[in-house]
Amino acid sequence: MSAQTNYSFFAPKGAAGGIVDLAPYAIDSFKNEEDAGKLKFGVGVVKGSVPGKTVKLPADGATAADFEGVATNNRTTEFDCEGKLAARKNAAVGVMRYGRIYVRVAAGAAPAYGDPVYLVTSGDEAGFFTNTAGGVAIKGRFIGPVDTTAQVAPVELFNQQQA
Repeated sequence: MSAQTNYSFFAPKGAAGGIVDLAPYAIDSFKNEEDAGKLKFGVGVVKGSVPGKTVKLPADGATAADFEGVATNNRTTEFDCEGKLAARKNAAVGVMRYGRIYVRVAAGAAPAYGDPVYLVTSGDEAGFFTNTAGGVAIKGRFIGPVDTTAQVAPVELFNQQQA
């Protein structure tokens, strides 16, 4: 008798912007300043044009004090007519300020448990995270490796002021 012991296709461990577990967390609502489809779940966002009310993707010059948190997949976003799931411009977006969340990880990053968290602030991966210096240092840590199926990793954001 034989049994299958190796499965080449499997579901990812987590989804970008998904909550990892039941550890304490805080999620606040902000208005999305980015064009429809540009802001993705699981990316880091910074203060928008109205601090405390709007958020946007980070750009060159962003600092830790600008960091608001990670855009959550709050299950209230609708698919568009092309079947794509995206946050619309001026729509409310949930942003996790502290807690454990699956984040989008920059290409080539290979974080391990306990590694520091850096926010990418330029290029096509602005808002993604990495464990190598070069971006903005965020008060948090990686709590697991990258799931290469979804290119996400679990991060714990500390309940501390970022500045």
